[in-house]
Amino acid sequence: MKSALAVALLALGVSVFALLRTLDHGPDYTDEQRGAAETGICAAFDTVRTAVATNTNVEPPGGSGDIAGALATAANARVALFDGGQYLLARLDPATPADLAGEVRRFANQLMDIGAAATAGVPNTDPVQAERLREAEAASTAVSDRCG
Repeated sequence: MKSALAVALLALGVSVFALLRTLDHGPDYTDEQRGAAETGICAAFDTVRTAVATNTNVEPPGGSGDIAGALATAANARVALFDGGQYLLARLDPATPADLAGEVRRFANQLMDIGAAATAGVPNTDPVQAERLREAEAASTAVSDRCG
């Protein structure tokens, strides 16, 4: 019984050491891998930013009396927001430089939060939604500045 406990404690110690070492140093990526990851996420960001800008600024067809057109326009905006966030997170390569990856995650999560709230009927004038929009804009600017 004592030897089993000693083996378990030793295994736990080795596991903790290995985990801390991995967290401390992380995997090493070549400059080429980091560059490719940055290029890829910047391209994905440009696609999402264009999709969001295009679909959230569309006027419903047929004027204010076209309920179906208004609903379709709103649905496209929500899809651009929510799916854009998911797309960015899915395209985020582990070799992406940490500072850029953090801003991309922040932007992607804000997009999904905005899209989910809009789907729930929260208007952009709601103070919490307005803050989400400001945060998304700040994150977008940070990614855009980084991607150049």
